[in-house]
Amino acid sequence: MSRPRVAYYSPLPPSRSGIADYSALLLPELARRVDIVVARPGRFKRVPNADVCLYHVGNDPDAHAWIVDELRRRPGIVVLHELVLHHLVAGLTLARGDADAYLDAMEHEAGLVGRLLAHAVIDNKIPPLWETQPQDFPLVAEVLSKAKGLIVHSRYVADGARARGYSGPIWKIPMPAWPAVAASPERIDGTPVVGCFGHLNASKRVPQLVAAFERLRGRRPDAALLLVGGATRDVEALRLPPGVTREEYVPEERLWALMAGADVHVALRAPTMGETSASVVRSLSLGRPLIVSDVGWFSELPDDVAFKVPVGDREAETIAAALDLLAADANLRAAMGSAARRLAETEHRLDRVADLYAAALAEAAGIPIPAVEEVVTA
Repeated sequence: MSRPRVAYYSPLPPSRSGIADYSALLLPELARRVDIVVARPGRFKRVPNADVCLYHVGNDPDAHAWIVDELRRRPGIVVLHELVLHHLVAGLTLARGDADAYLDAMEHEAGLVGRLLAHAVIDNKIPPLWETQPQDFPLVAEVLSKAKGLIVHSRYVADGARARGYSGPIWKIPMPAWPAVAASPERIDGTPVVGCFGHLNASKRVPQLVAAFERLRGRRPDAALLLVGGATRDVEALRLPPGVTREEYVPEERLWALMAGADVHVALRAPTMGETSASVVRSLSLGRPLIVSDVGWFSELPDDVAFKVPVGDREAETIAAALDLLAADANLRAAMGSAARRLAETEHRLDRVADLYAAALAEAAGIPIPAVEEVVTA
């Protein structure tokens, strides 16, 4: 039986893109099931000969602009890693000196008001919309128009694509889980140790987390908070109270060690761009209890794995209450951690994800393959 030949478009290491790490994990396992030609950036590269093209699209223009250029030339299956692509579109238009294309994209998104706002951005009358309110102007329309099918990680993104008129096939496939690295846990001083991992920007609710930690430390003076990852200026400017340890970007092995050394992981996100959190999936592999924002993909996590915090005025208070509960109850931490590990070893298991990808790609190419677990369509 023939196997589909797939042209695979994605950033890859040494790019620091999270999607590059994702593809580095997925590719060897997927190559056991389909024939893969890995595409490379460069305008003079030959278009790969393939039954179907697979395009990984995220919001970073440095990592994904060349992929959208290729998608325009040859439509195919899009792995839509997030619903909001405003920053990507700005990179494809304004960064290339094509203001008209940005104006058109904003008008398509929001009519005359959108076009006027785009003019205001271009004329430096207002801050860039991709920095201040990208969730209000996702600018995903062109990518949807070129996609012969979508692979998504969440019902949230599937529903968002449908709400924007997308009528093609959609396959919901979980993000694959990284096998937990057997690194010795690196533990900072404190009990409990609360960890927050990944790029720290305005949407990660760091002020709310710090405020919650101060509440917790008022009741538990030995508590520690570990913030790991690069940060934007606004986050770097925060006053960090006693008990907070700050680490910049760390190598992969040390990241795993630091994550393994934390008792509770916190992954807040609002507003959501529809993204799936790689750091949360790593937390599942390590079997750590989670506190997340009750938005987007995070809302779809099972209740026995994560406390889900509504975004709003009582956010810091609710986070603090969840932290206090987990700090006081070792059995609860163990039960949530076990549920997290089971989720990583079942739904997010790498070979299962590769099976689902292969089934979706074979369906898109019209080539039957041996039966695997049924892929969820939306």
